[in-house]
Amino acid sequence: MYYIDEDIKQNILAEAPETEPERQYYFIDECRKIVSSIEEEKGRKLTACINTFGCQMNAKDSEKLCGIMQRIGYVMTDTEDADFVLYNTCTVREHANVRVYGRLGVLKNSKDHNPDMIIALCGCMMQEPDVVAIVKKSYRHVNIIFGTHNIYKLSELLFLYFCEGKNQTEVLDGTSEIVENLPANRVYKFKSGVNIMYGCNNFCSYCIVPYVRGRERSRAQEDILNEVRQLAADGVVEVMLLGQNVNSYAYDFPDLLNKVANVPGIKRVRFMTSHPKDLSDELIRVIRDNPIICRHIHLPLQSGSSRVLKEMNRRYDKEGYLALADKIRKGIPDVAITTDIIVGFPGETEEDFQETLDVVRKVRFDSAFTFIYSKRTGTRAASMPDQVPKDIVDDRFNRLLALVTEIGKEQTDLYEGRTMDVLVEGINPKDPAYVTGRLSNNSVVHLKGDESLVGQIVNVRLDEAKGFYYIGTITDDVSLS
Repeated sequence: MYYIDEDIKQNILAEAPETEPERQYYFIDECRKIVSSIEEEKGRKLTACINTFGCQMNAKDSEKLCGIMQRIGYVMTDTEDADFVLYNTCTVREHANVRVYGRLGVLKNSKDHNPDMIIALCGCMMQEPDVVAIVKKSYRHVNIIFGTHNIYKLSELLFLYFCEGKNQTEVLDGTSEIVENLPANRVYKFKSGVNIMYGCNNFCSYCIVPYVRGRERSRAQEDILNEVRQLAADGVVEVMLLGQNVNSYAYDFPDLLNKVANVPGIKRVRFMTSHPKDLSDELIRVIRDNPIICRHIHLPLQSGSSRVLKEMNRRYDKEGYLALADKIRKGIPDVAITTDIIVGFPGETEEDFQETLDVVRKVRFDSAFTFIYSKRTGTRAASMPDQVPKDIVDDRFNRLLALVTEIGKEQTDLYEGRTMDVLVEGINPKDPAYVTGRLSNNSVVHLKGDESLVGQIVNVRLDEAKGFYYIGTITDDVSLS
């Protein structure tokens, strides 16, 4: 382990700026010096691997973490046989926790063969005190632990670990601070997520997110617009505005959406995720009137039963949701509505489940993410009586999935034969003679092409609908971007 004399370490800490992100850039520079010395000693470059679990917010955080590691001097790799391995964790469902524990067990063998390997954990899972206690007791080979509120402090924690050789843990209960303008390594050069807010105030009874992500904190509109302008100057043509509930953005979300769509160079704007209780008539109008804004709204339902929705603390009922969906369909031509649905919430009856199926039939979702209820310790639903037996939940889940699949295919069939714009995102992993892209409504399209098309918006005839995707053909050689 690299060692710095205690007096030198204290001098470095004393000279560190107090303001962010300047403080982190300072520690990035100090870590880079240490990494350079280790590389000289080992005679090779150091490698790092970051694996992301969970939502688009986590993916965006991982781009920042990757940018920090690259600035420090690490070479990024996809293999966990690396000098530094970080898991950016999710805890929305129990299965995500189980996966991380399993992967940590495997990493123990890797560290036995490479004692200098550094293992780090961050993200939502680390905001649970019980989880941190388990990691410290049973996975002592984990060297750095931090949470969702101090993602930006990776370089500072790494510096302390380099200096002391002792495991570092810093998990904050909450924060009012928003730290941006850190290095980032985008997965795609032509599209990017943009955080507009953090946290959630909704406290749905089944959801752990407000406890691990904290209360809502919105970024200033001009800071967001400046970031989008910089992305556009760097060749980005599509941005996705990100937040746990974007339409509760504190400074007028429809106005922000419209201004982002008018930034020169931006060809498409998406957002994720909406809460039905906050989706306004003005937002529908803005989407309708600005063709740059994608024809896709993700509108989580969770349940079609008004009784269950009340127990979930969703703050809308079945009739209100149906009215909103109808208003969206009528107000925005060719809009795709996608959703999240939970099966097996405590106390859910067959009658409640039939109400959910009724909403699916009436709204005709273009696609849906369907989930089996997962008990999360600390939420109100975890202590509710009448937890639904597994065999009943599995049966309902299968019936829901069959209906969602049937309707989704019918919705996809509606566009077969039409010619629409596709943003090409990459080479098809199953057939390198094809590329894969997305329509404005978020549907996937596969078409013959090569690397030169990636990042371009092209005109494509949707020759064949294949369930939830299309096989298409470029109608001309002219890029629309």
